[in-house]
Amino acid sequence: MNASKDIINRMNELGKNSSPFLFIIDFNVDKPLLFAPEELENNNIWVQMPDFSSVPEFKTETGSQVHFDIFPEEFKKYQQAFHLVMDHINRGDTYLVNLTAQTPVECNLTLREIFTRSKAPYKLIFGDEFLVFSPERFVKIQGNTISSYPMKGTIRAHNPGAGKELLNDEKELAEHNTIVDLIRSDLNRVSKKVRVKRFRYLEQIETIKGPILQTSSEITGELDHNWRNNIGSILFELLPAGSISGAPKQKTVEIIQNVEGFNRGWFTGVFGYFDGINLDSAVMIRFIENNDGRLCFKSGGGITSFSECEKEYRELIDKVYVPIV
Repeated sequence: MNASKDIINRMNELGKNSSPFLFIIDFNVDKPLLFAPEELENNNIWVQMPDFSSVPEFKTETGSQVHFDIFPEEFKKYQQAFHLVMDHINRGDTYLVNLTAQTPVECNLTLREIFTRSKAPYKLIFGDEFLVFSPERFVKIQGNTISSYPMKGTIRAHNPGAGKELLNDEKELAEHNTIVDLIRSDLNRVSKKVRVKRFRYLEQIETIKGPILQTSSEITGELDHNWRNNIGSILFELLPAGSISGAPKQKTVEIIQNVEGFNRGWFTGVFGYFDGINLDSAVMIRFIENNDGRLCFKSGGGITSFSECEKEYRELIDKVYVPIV
């Protein structure tokens, strides 16, 4: 808690002075980090975002074939966690839980080689510890407008009718509605005139295993003119991200910690950059962790009363990929 208060105060002070910074915040908000742009190189951190990059100029081979093998946990193990979540849903403890799991992977590329060859709007590599190539923006603040972009709903895009199938899926619609309502509630705590600007639009992501489709929404609100003075307070009020926790948020986070059986750590936290005027950030999904030389991919999906265990298990596996084509 003291670490969070310190980071919040430092963010607020930097925002007040229009001083740029990068922030990296873990899921449990146990060890939030803050860096000035000039500190990134010495800390072995590379960041690439739509409007900011700290990646040095380099040359890399792009023609070699990529070998990426995955070793998902047994279905029975996932099924046990799924049923525990469903018990909580049936008791009314929660309406939506983002249930995640760990998948060992093997790749003939290093984390830095995966970083340089991956195509994703938000990329972060933190030393030799972990790599993120996220398709999901957390919040963007431009002018006095704050926008959030929850991503909920995934399907493989091999079938020409996959987009229609995803949009018409009753479970996916219920999950998406729940998250949009949650994000609206979150934004109402820090802004006014909150509205859903775009609802359930499709995005295609290219991966080594073929394209996938995902649905997102855009929710916006209006901040006070002096929001930069409170930039840290605003961000921490919105944590953890609704799309990777669930609703109601506090109780659902408790369920996640009891059911998943591992510490998420940096996975499903957030990172972002304030350039002195505007802010952009991402949810740390599509996440590979280096555990003493062994790579582990963490992924998951939302569980609702409409969920089917086999389909959720397949979605979790579909999300284990590198965006290299």
